[in-house]
Amino acid sequence: MHLCYFDENKHGPDKPHFFIGGLLIPDKKALDFENTLNQIAFNFFGARSLIQANEFHGKELFHGKGNAKGRKLEERVQVFQDVATFVTNNQIPVRMVCINVEKHKNKYQYPMPAYRLGLMLILERFSEYLDKADDLGLVFGDYEADEVTGAVVDFSEYKSQGKTPMYFGRPLGRLLDTVYFTQSHHSRFLQVADLLVYMAGRYENNNDVPDRWHEQEVKTAWEKIKASGNVHIQRWP
Repeated sequence: MHLCYFDENKHGPDKPHFFIGGLLIPDKKALDFENTLNQIAFNFFGARSLIQANEFHGKELFHGKGNAKGRKLEERVQVFQDVATFVTNNQIPVRMVCINVEKHKNKYQYPMPAYRLGLMLILERFSEYLDKADDLGLVFGDYEADEVTGAVVDFSEYKSQGKTPMYFGRPLGRLLDTVYFTQSHHSRFLQVADLLVYMAGRYENNNDVPDRWHEQEVKTAWEKIKASGNVHIQRWP
């Protein structure tokens, strides 16, 4: 069994690319992996408890906001580096979907909403990995009140139809039950998904990264993850 975690970013005129994705965790290693992430959390927060005060958020860590306010820049960057080491050392599969929202809207007369399309595609990518691993999976997402019901209904519909409604649609039979949603502070793995999506959204499709120390260090952490050979980013359209 694999546990599949995803998160997504916000997109707009200044950020035209919608990213959704995350990581797949083999259940036999989940406890060890969780202990590692809790140690990373303890090193930064001084506590392991799954509450909002001890939650990793990419944006807050990078900008020193929220529960990272007042923390030294080096300490905040270290979290990105530690998570990159965690992902690469454990050869954790990372799957991501990148949608150029404006190109998507311009290409199709009746374009599917970005979140709905992105969810369908990331479920396909999780299923694709599980096919190769010959395993089953459960899917967990960050709770978004306005998206949960539609996501669960869509997933159920795809499974009942036998595949996703694309021209080259993929069966989702290896994904069990439903898509489970929870608050991200309740799951270290969802928090890792948040950091992965944040780094992808910040550095993919960006050839003009500022030459500042922390910017380059976090970019290097992302490049380290990509160089692991376990990252696949699907670009749409």
